[in-house]
Amino acid sequence: MNAIDRTPADLLRSALAADPAQPLVTFYDDATGERVELSVATFANWVAKTANLLQGDLAAGPGDRLALLLPAHWQTAVWLLACSSVGVVVEVGGDPAGADLVVSGPDTLEEARACGGERVALALRPLGGRFPQPPAGFADYAVEVPGQGDRFAPYAPVDADAPALRVGGTELTGAELVDRARADAQSLGLGPGARLLSGLAYDTWEGLSSGLFAPLAVGGSVVLCRNSGLLSEDGLAQRIKSERVTNTAVLQAP
Repeated sequence: MNAIDRTPADLLRSALAADPAQPLVTFYDDATGERVELSVATFANWVAKTANLLQGDLAAGPGDRLALLLPAHWQTAVWLLACSSVGVVVEVGGDPAGADLVVSGPDTLEEARACGGERVALALRPLGGRFPQPPAGFADYAVEVPGQGDRFAPYAPVDADAPALRVGGTELTGAELVDRARADAQSLGLGPGARLLSGLAYDTWEGLSSGLFAPLAVGGSVVLCRNSGLLSEDGLAQRIKSERVTNTAVLQAP
């Protein structure tokens, strides 16, 4: 990837320039049987639409703090890169009461209501489906995002040395995040074209790095497995073979 990339959004732009057709995120939910594969181009399109929603409709800007209450999921990965594109600080599992806005899955809606700012809910249904009945007090992501623009330009430049992510009590700037992701990729033996299978949750740096940032940093891709503890040994071996996995991260129970 480009040595001058200093934010996750920079990494995505470089991946898009290098090979837009390459798979970037392949997502499995072993509780539902869902499988979704997003190329770099498709993923970047979702990121652009989400960043436009964030900056335009939700009026978020650099330095605003977003409590992200979502599991390891392809749509969570989209939100992480969209926030980086705008300059919004992601607080993974953060306190909604202290955040400027909150993004919640279906299981954390009551907790998310403590946020006094904008609230967005994701149904996390297959194919990015919407809620059958939109939750009161929340914008339904699946309803709001399709009409957003396919290209994104921030109103203000994103400062790579400003806070970008807080997880597990550690806050990282965009530049620090990219440096850590590159170091992790090296320690995991990842290189261009690598496919890393990760069953780690997104509530730690290790899970975020293995499940998105480290593969992205070196031009690789991730096979992201939610509820991987439900997968048998034979099922895992078959997935590794069929998905042409080159590296694996530790799997966790659901």
